Amino acid sequence: ISLIITNSAPRIAISGVIGNPVGHSLSPMMHNYYGEALKLDYIYVPCNVDDDKVGEAIRGAYALGFEGINVTVPHKQRVMEHLLEIDDAARCIGAVNTLVRMEGGYKGYNTDADGLYRAIMGHGINPEGKDCLMIGAGGAAKAVAYMLMKHGAASVVILNRTMDKAWTLAEEMNRQFGRETIKAMALEDYGKLEKEHYLAFQTTSVGMYPKVGHAPIEDTAFYKKIQTAVDIVYTPAKTRFMELVEEAGGQAVGGLDMLIYQGIIAFELWNPGVIVTEKMVDTVRQMMTERLNNR
Repeated sequence: ISLIITNSAPRIAISGVIGNPVGHSLSPMMHNYYGEALKLDYIYVPCNVDDDKVGEAIRGAYALGFEGINVTVPHKQRVMEHLLEIDDAARCIGAVNTLVRMEGGYKGYNTDADGLYRAIMGHGINPEGKDCLMIGAGGAAKAVAYMLMKHGAASVVILNRTMDKAWTLAEEMNRQFGRETIKAMALEDYGKLEKEHYLAFQTTSVGMYPKVGHAPIEDTAFYKKIQTAVDIVYTPAKTRFMELVEEAGGQAVGGLDMLIYQGIIAFELWNPGVIVTEKMVDTVRQMMTERLNNR
């Protein structure tokens, strides 16, 4: 059997995700489906990368011709020192989750904030002019805070166990946007919240699979102040936090659509001009839900 390779052979675009661990990632299923549905010569692969090998992995991916790379925990900050350019939003958030190939290396983006915005708008939730509440001040909270500031939230309160982290995040975002919109409050002081009808975002890992059945706050009186809530956790599909919101009469949305739309934005960055249809989004949502339910 002879194998003949010619220069006329179609070039396959390669992208992937790096993290540690990365075997649980739903991104390969999502991206490979988009490539197949759009009939692209495209493949997306998961790559487990040790913490001290991030720079080598980025240089290797460039040498291998990767068009783009998603970055997941724990590398979202560490990868930034190995990039040629960083988008303004990613720099403000302080984390990169998407790399786009350019001459000589990669440019870093953060698609989490825009992915979250697309997701909540799809559920009829608009943060503009709203009194907002965030639980948590970790890495995911930075993207949420950025999204709320970018899209005109009237006020934002960050509830967190560690006040220093909450104050730091509030000060960073207020400085970046030039207005005093965000303030910090100790988690245990939730009873002092002044507003009613909050739009709330649960940004911690509390209640995430496999440690389900927990919420950062259990007091039912707290949930009566929440009109609409978003839990960025996507497994389980309905967290204890979401159940408590609904039991108090509010609307609750899970994090699966945020995961889907941040991935779509990355896919669009790697494949300019492509259109991911709502029918494709529905298919991916169903595929992901089935995978999560079969864990």
